[in-house]
Amino acid sequence: MRSELQRAALAAVILMLAGCTPDAPQALGTLEWDRVTLPSPVAERIVRIDVREGQQVAAGTPLLQLELTRTQSQLAATQAQATQSREALAELRAGPRSEDIAQARASLAAVQAQARDADAYYARLQPLGRRQLVAASEVDRARAASHSAQAQVRLAQAALLERERGTRSEQVAQGAAAWVAAEALASVQAVTLDKLNVVAPRAGRIDSLPYKLGDQPGVGAPLAVMLVGEAPYARVYLPQALRNRLKVDDAVRVRLEGQDKTYGGRVRMIRSEPSFTPYFALTGQDAARLSYLAEISLGKEAADLPVGAPVQVVSDGDQ
Repeated sequence: MRSELQRAALAAVILMLAGCTPDAPQALGTLEWDRVTLPSPVAERIVRIDVREGQQVAAGTPLLQLELTRTQSQLAATQAQATQSREALAELRAGPRSEDIAQARASLAAVQAQARDADAYYARLQPLGRRQLVAASEVDRARAASHSAQAQVRLAQAALLERERGTRSEQVAQGAAAWVAAEALASVQAVTLDKLNVVAPRAGRIDSLPYKLGDQPGVGAPLAVMLVGEAPYARVYLPQALRNRLKVDDAVRVRLEGQDKTYGGRVRMIRSEPSFTPYFALTGQDAARLSYLAEISLGKEAADLPVGAPVQVVSDGDQ
């Protein structure tokens, strides 16, 4: 009787220990697709929408269009500025016209004649001034007029020399830089205008169109969100025990909740920092509660699985 009681007590202890055994670590998460967001380049009104949510599109498919009028006018203005800068540069490179040089020579001849007349008048007054036949102030004015005429001659000579030597190389370089800047600004406006016709950057499915026809999104607002890629991926959180065993490029199996079928996958990313309780706040057994975000690539066989479905990473023994 005592031995039977001892065996019963031992069996109860084994059952209690079995009940206290912790469950195998699980990595849970959801099924996701790579997403591409198309932001609004300008704050303009939506005038056309060509697709619907859930539609499969090819790369280059028109999605929607923003109003073009303002950006077209800005492009025309910048193109006109570029043309003006180009012609100004051509003028600098060509240098002064022959007519401008001839005009400078004529101006020099005129001031030279005036200078000769002023010098002659001053020369006539000098002996008269020494004999006090004219006022000293009159002689001084004649001398000042002669000096002024000589200065005008030097000024005209410098102006003629400037035209004969042509445009300075520094001015040509400045004109070239202004033209390049104007052309670049026009190119930017052309790119902006092209972006107002929003097209699919790659093949995928339209996941979301946040704005409706007639709305005016702000700059940077998402005009469309696409799901792209050949297959989804599992976005899961690895507990510490699994984090220690898995590494990038390891093969794993993924199961959707409520299904018995599993799908082959490969770990493509594991975050080095835990997503939940920081490690420095944990001690002892609490450290096992750390979770690390990971992404698992799936094959084409999973292409038709629903987005956002809960998934679980399973081991070979759980299949």
